[in-house]
Amino acid sequence: MNTFGFWFLKDGQVALFVAAAVFAAWIYLLCARGGFWRCAERDDWADAELNAWPPVVAIVPARDEAGQIEASIGSLLNQEYRGSWTVILVDDESSDDTAGIAKEIAAGSSIERLRVIRSKPLPAAWTGKLWAVKQGIDAALAHPERPDYLLLTDADITHSPDSLTRLVRHAHVRGLVLMSLMAKLHCGSLAERAFVPAFIFFFQMIYPFAWVNAPRSGCAGAAGGCMLIRTESLLRAGGIDVIRDALIDDCALAKVLKRHGAIGLALTDRVKSIRAYASLQGIRHMIARSAYAQLGYSPVFLAGTAAALILGFVAPVVIAIVGSGIARLLAIASCALVCIAYQPVLRFYRLSPLWALALPFVAMLYLVFTFDSAYQHARRRGGVWKGRAQAEVSRS
Repeated sequence: MNTFGFWFLKDGQVALFVAAAVFAAWIYLLCARGGFWRCAERDDWADAELNAWPPVVAIVPARDEAGQIEASIGSLLNQEYRGSWTVILVDDESSDDTAGIAKEIAAGSSIERLRVIRSKPLPAAWTGKLWAVKQGIDAALAHPERPDYLLLTDADITHSPDSLTRLVRHAHVRGLVLMSLMAKLHCGSLAERAFVPAFIFFFQMIYPFAWVNAPRSGCAGAAGGCMLIRTESLLRAGGIDVIRDALIDDCALAKVLKRHGAIGLALTDRVKSIRAYASLQGIRHMIARSAYAQLGYSPVFLAGTAAALILGFVAPVVIAIVGSGIARLLAIASCALVCIAYQPVLRFYRLSPLWALALPFVAMLYLVFTFDSAYQHARRRGGVWKGRAQAEVSRS
């Protein structure tokens, strides 16, 4: 109790103030931030059937995805969609046989639905993925039957046979300019079980899905693995060019499109990521690639994030263990609120409720990875993906 690290616990007033502030913050988060923690926004819609099904083109940017491309493209070709439906895969300068595998799939398909194009050299001021998407959109717009909708999806994503039908029907009936599904991430390894639910939890905290789905709310977010976009609205917004340098392209696109109409975002079991992260190193890279970009490359926001994570997740545990009196009771209550808030996402991933006890530790590792993201950015290695450093492009 006499060490510098616990100086504030000797002063009951300071400890009480910290514990009360943290408790109030968690009350706000649970009660007044769009119910983000309840995981209530799902793709369990019961929309009316359409009289006519609009034409759709899926665009799949792929860079060194030989291990995933067969399952991903296969799931798209197996869609039960009743309208015109085409898939364009853009090979983004892959060093493996991504394009070859895709072409074999196309050759073996009884329906000529898949087109494979090779990306042109990456120009300045574009991130690699968005340049590939741009070329896919141009090819889609040149199609004899211009699509009413574009499905932007990743090469490590699989779709259940009814997912496109449900997406189009929901977007069409609700008049949405963007409908995005948060793909269910792979969650098998120890590292994934520790960090994947936390990733979804933090994402929903930043972008409460209920607020995203509210037309009058200024909150706009999306999940890049599965985004159905009304073509006309995208063109009216200026095309994909308006976010050509965005590292977090999905949320940037959502912000642009929400100015032109309502958008939607939901959790799903029908769209899944098959990219596995077997180790902590893989998780670190996933987070560090864009964490500092999420903070706008701001040292001030980085410091604020550090303070928020330490106060929100670590301080209650410390005060609950070594504090006393009302401060200790408030800290214990805050810990209980954290555990309660974390349960819905744990249930969504079918994990034990006891994983909530690890959340403070996981939150601190997220903070470490965020500082790593800032460090990599300072070294001009920010936003590295498949050999490309893209954070400097995002700031140009």
